Amino acid sequence: MRHLIMQGENLAAPPSNNGSSHTNISAPLPSDINPTESNMSMNTDQDSNLMESDFPQKRRGGWPKGRKRRRGPRDMNAPKQPLTGYVRYLNENREKVRGENPGASFSEVTKILACDWSKLGSHEKQKYLEEAEKDKERYMKELEQYQQTEAYKIFKKQQEKKRKEYEDGDGSYYTSSTVEPMNETHHDGEAPGFDIPIFTEEFLDHNKAREAELRQLRKSNTEYEEQNAILTKHIENMKSAIEKLEVENSQQRSNNIALQQHLEALRNNLVEYFAEFPLPGTNELPSPENIDSYMNQLHSLLENPCENEVLISKIREIVSKVEYS
Repeated sequence: MRHLIMQGENLAAPPSNNGSSHTNISAPLPSDINPTESNMSMNTDQDSNLMESDFPQKRRGGWPKGRKRRRGPRDMNAPKQPLTGYVRYLNENREKVRGENPGASFSEVTKILACDWSKLGSHEKQKYLEEAEKDKERYMKELEQYQQTEAYKIFKKQQEKKRKEYEDGDGSYYTSSTVEPMNETHHDGEAPGFDIPIFTEEFLDHNKAREAELRQLRKSNTEYEEQNAILTKHIENMKSAIEKLEVENSQQRSNNIALQQHLEALRNNLVEYFAEFPLPGTNELPSPENIDSYMNQLHSLLENPCENEVLISKIREIVSKVEYS
């Protein structure tokens, strides 16, 4: 007992100034705390702080801003996906609605078509739904056949390899290569600018319809460029032809002026030379105003040379003296 009391006094005594390396405990531990558990708790907290300082914490929330999600590989050999009745209706009536609403954007045209589709009766929708069902059956048959091929097995291996690489890298993987990443500021399951929920069959069909329309627009743009090139060539040829016609027109105008001047000079000469030759029966003399009718009447006299032989010889004599140049 005495031995225990001495040990207690030594524990309660203040530390000595002799530089001893032993650590003295100044106060006893509470009775409800186990020293072993306390040391373990302190060590655990230190280890936790060390781990938190050594390894950066992962960002909570959405995808890091400015960073693109990786996409899974696309199987280029897979059969063509079937189109739903809704998408078939969109493809069939999109150009019609676009023509009726030339100023509408792509999303506005799609909304109009979606509204029209919802107003269709079951009988009117049946045609599109039956075509979609046939297309789906075709797809399932082709897919079943394709899954038996070696190309499908190779693709699945590549897909699994990519998935493991992505999961080992940053833990993100998209099996579809056609879905664009969404900004974390968007509401859940809703695409910006559209009222169509994402990751749904309707959204994917909408995407396919948009891609098909873009391909059609690119094709139309190429055709229009070719037509513009042809029309530009035609315009150049037309301009060249117009220039030639303008030159010919100018030449003809000059010729007409020269002929008109020559005709006026000839009329004046005829008036001068036939000034003393009155017409038989009327005694009419030529003048600048009636020279044309005067010459027509003289010509009618020449049609009966036997009856007007003397008159004709005199006319010939006068005509031989006229200067035509």
